[in-house]
Parts: sequence; structure tokens; C-alpha cells
Amino acid sequence: MRLKNKKLLVFSFLLLVFILALFSSLSDSATSDEPPHIVAGYTYLKFHDMRLNPEHPPLVKDLAAFPLLFLKLKFPESDFDWQQPDGPYWWHQFNLGGKFLYQSGNNPDKILFFARFPMILLLIVCGFFIFKFARDFFGEKVAILALFLLSFSPTFLAHGRFVTTDVGAAFGVVLANLYFLKALKNPTRKNIILAGLALGISQLLKFSLILLVPFFVLLTLIWILVFKEWKNPLMVLISSLVLWILVVWLVYGIQIYNYPPERQLRDTKITLESFSGGPSSIKETCLSPTSIQKIKRCPAEIVIWASNKPIIRPLAHYGLGLLMIFQRASGGHTTYFLGEVSASGWKIYFPFVYLIKEPLAFHILWILALSYFALKIKEPFWKRPIIRLKNFVKEHFVEFSMTLWLLIYWATSIKSNLNIGVRHLLPAFPFAIILTAKGIIFWLENTKYKKLSYSLLTVLLLWQAISVLKIYPHFLAYANEIVGGPDKVYLYTVDSNLDWGQDLKRLKKWVEENKIGKIYLDYFGGGNPKYYLGQKYESWWGQRDPKELPKGSYLAVSATALQGGKGLPGKGFDQPTGYYLWLEKYKPIAKIGYSIFVFHIE
Repeated sequence: MRLKNKKLLVFSFLLLVFILALFSSLSDSATSDEPPHIVAGYTYLKFHDMRLNPEHPPLVKDLAAFPLLFLKLKFPESDFDWQQPDGPYWWHQFNLGGKFLYQSGNNPDKILFFARFPMILLLIVCGFFIFKFARDFFGEKVAILALFLLSFSPTFLAHGRFVTTDVGAAFGVVLANLYFLKALKNPTRKNIILAGLALGISQLLKFSLILLVPFFVLLTLIWILVFKEWKNPLMVLISSLVLWILVVWLVYGIQIYNYPPERQLRDTKITLESFSGGPSSIKETCLSPTSIQKIKRCPAEIVIWASNKPIIRPLAHYGLGLLMIFQRASGGHTTYFLGEVSASGWKIYFPFVYLIKEPLAFHILWILALSYFALKIKEPFWKRPIIRLKNFVKEHFVEFSMTLWLLIYWATSIKSNLNIGVRHLLPAFPFAIILTAKGIIFWLENTKYKKLSYSLLTVLLLWQAISVLKIYPHFLAYANEIVGGPDKVYLYTVDSNLDWGQDLKRLKKWVEENKIGKIYLDYFGGGNPKYYLGQKYESWWGQRDPKELPKGSYLAVSATALQGGKGLPGKGFDQPTGYYLWLEKYKPIAKIGYSIFVFHIE
């Protein structure tokens, strides 16, 4: 294929992703996390104050909020949820996000459009860098196949449209690894600087990417052991770590410029009050600790101490966000999964949702690639394993690095109690896609049955493309044939795997088309039912007595609320469940975009 045709193919795939993401987002109402992210980003840029949403780094929110600066929006500066006299509690950002979008005289749909547009551009950039990573290390064929697999990934298409940090995290993984590996292989001044800047940028995209820091340390040690050189790799590592700190310090410093130091100290103290045993001192936790719990409390005490110090308080605010993420990951989040409701998570959660939320054709492709690679191993694994592994790492360091990242990220994800969506696996997606593409091209180039192999690949790629395109614009609800497609996914998992509040505007359309005078709604999401449904909206929640519903009334329930009210309590879960079991005798008269069930109560 000529260079001009290759460029056209790459452009076509990226344009397709842009079109699918943009136009499918127009009919989606705000998802659960979007209002707090949007209002937080707006206040960072408008006021240089990061009191909101410190548990996520600022870069994605900044990108989303940048177009909003030109819209002449109204912001409730005197509102209780912005002033927060009681403290920086999590509900303030959600309340303020709702008020900013729906109760301040702004146009929420206009805000959503302009805030989501940079997210779609970030998705395109992520796609391009996945292509670039694959091309630079493995060639054009692997790169084009990898770009195809990304273009028809329902998870990328679903979450690349929303103001959330997950696709940004995937981009951060590719960006940081691309330039760190290039710097290891060719430690020029340019490559070393790019490696450090890329690592710094990645840490401003999502806090879970802090894993890249110990990962790069490990890669450096492996490089030293395998290649028997230490000076250049250590220089690359140390320079990257220094530039990471400088980039974070600079960006946070700009964005907390007007965040009063005494306010930052108060907010940090309150936020970390329950962290690892509660308040103590640096002396008791860092210098002379008396228990493991005291040692774990040490980072919190350092962050609190630094939070009002002029030069280092930007790093203190970054540290606060990191600690909040560790705290939340261990604490979990209440959700429904496989008939149970729990906040402590399930070990099989991520393997299962990954299995059903990505196309079956893609799973067949990576199994084919892995199987063919295994068949090409001529000696049993127990013969000279150390020497063979060392030789493999030496000859295939990039492939080894990608595989190691997948193993580490998957292990930490499975261990986490925070089970709220396949989106949290997105930092593992790029390398899974690239390794699959690499394996398939290796198979095609070495198999004796080329015609049959190319035919099989064509069928699988068409199957993947068709299965994803036919669910447009409901990419968030995608599930493959294993569970019966998107119609059945609510039986297995909800939240951001299916129902994140995106179908509220579609419910409005259904109510208008069916001339419904009043509808009771138990809604899960970031939209405002009163704004869209007006006087037709009546609030409902699961633990209300069903007898309060008048006969002949209409009840709409989000899938997350519905399944949370039907599931059995998981181990150790002591909150009410079963409050929607009474709806088992009713068959939904409509399903709005797969995520809102409408019942007619007789």
C-alpha cells in the first residue's frame, strides 16, 4: 500500500471515530460524573481555585472547560456549595455541578456540547498515539490493524464522548510508555526530555497512572540486568521523575493560585481526617511510628503539613488527590453485579465485564494471536527458562514491557474494591489492542494457510464492526453475544457499564410522543429530571411504599436503581435491598435506550 493510501486510511478511521462519537453524544444527557467534572474544570480556569473535585487531576477537566470560558456563563459564586462553610464534603461538587448546569440561567445542552467536544478530540489524539506507538515499534500493518480495533471498540466510543478521565488515562499510558521506551533505546537529550514531559502529563490525567512510576523503575532495573548497562537508563529514569514533579508542580501551582492557603489547609485536614486511623503528627507517624497503621498515616500528615506552605502547596494538593484515590479504592462503591449488591467488590468483576463489554470477535482475535505465539514456542517452558526469558526480553523489550504493564494493571484492578465499570480498565486497552494486532500480523506473515487466514480475519473484523455500529448511538450499553447483547446486560451489571443517566433526554421524548401527563421517576445520573420533564415529573425512590403510586400511573426506573433494589445483599452488605422486587409482577411497557425501564402501574 502506498504512503498516500495509508495516510488516507488512518485519516478515515480517525474521522469515523470522530463522527460516531460526536453525533452519538448529542442525544445523551449528562452522565453521573460530568456535572462535577465540568464545574470543577470551569472554576480551575476561571478562578484558579481547586477546591472542587481534588480526587481527579485537572488536565481533562481543564480541556473540557476551556471552551466554556467563551460562552459568558453564569456561576453561583455566593452559593453554599461553592463557599462550603461546613467543609469540602463530596456532595458539594455534585450539588454545584447541577446548579451550574440547570439552575443558574445557563443552557445545559450547550455546556455539555462544548465540554464534550475536547473529550472527543482527546479520543482522536489517543487513537493517533496508539497508531504511532504501534507504527514506531512494529510497523504500518500492525499500526493500521490496531487503529481499526480501537475505532470499533465500544468502550472507547462510549467513554470518549463524556467529560470523564478514563480515555485520558488510556492516552496517558500510551504517551508515557512511548517516550520512556524510546528514551531507553536511544537516550538523546530530546528523547529524555520528552519522556519526562510525557510522564508528567500522564500524572495530570488520572491518579491511577501513579502506577507508571514504580512500573518505570521496574523497567529500568530489568533493562540494566538484561543489557548490562546502567548509566543511560538511570539518567532516563531520574530525569523523567524530576520532570514529572516539575510538570505537576507548575500546573497545580497555576490552578491553586487563588485558593487561599488557610482554606487549603482546612480542606485537607477535613478530607484526610479518617485516613488510616485519623489525625496524628509527623513525629508519631513518620519519625517514630508505633504501628503499621501509624506508618500508613505518614503521607497524610506530610500532605497536611505542606498544604499551606507557599512553594510546596501545589504538590500537597496533588498528594491530597492521590491519597483520596487510595482511600476510595479500598473503601469500594455500592453497586449491583450478578444478582448481588455490595460495596466490597468481587474478584471476578473486571474479568467478567471485560469479557462481555468488548466484542466477541476481538476476544477471538487475541486468543488466536496468543495461541499462535504459544504454538511457535518449540521447546517446553521448563527447559532453560531463565536464559530463554532473558533472550526474549532482550529481543522483544517493547512487547515484554507492554505485557508486564497489562499484568500489573490487571492485578491491581482485580484487587481493588472499586467495581463500577469496564471503563476503569481503559489504561490496559491500548496495549491489549496493539499486542493483539502484533500477534495477528505475525500469524498472517508466517502461516502456510494465508488465503484461509486472511478470510477468517476479514470475517472477524466485519463481525466486530457490524456488532458495534448497529448499537449506535447507545455505545455505553454495548454487550456482546455471550450475555444476549445490550437488552440483557442489566441482568449482570449496571452503573457505567449500562446506565449512567445518559437516556434522560430520550425519556423526555418518549413522554412527549406518548402524551404522558405525569411520570414518576427514580433516576440515576447527572441530568435534571425537573429541567427536562417539567411539571410532568414526579420524584420517586425505591424505598417508598408502592401503595403511594396511584393506579394507572407511569413509573420509570433507571436500571442501576432497579437492579440495586432487586439484588440480594452481598457478603457484609448491611444496607436495604429487595425494595423493587414488587415490580417483578409488572412487565416494562418501554425501555428507554436500554437503561430506563417504564412500567404502567395497574
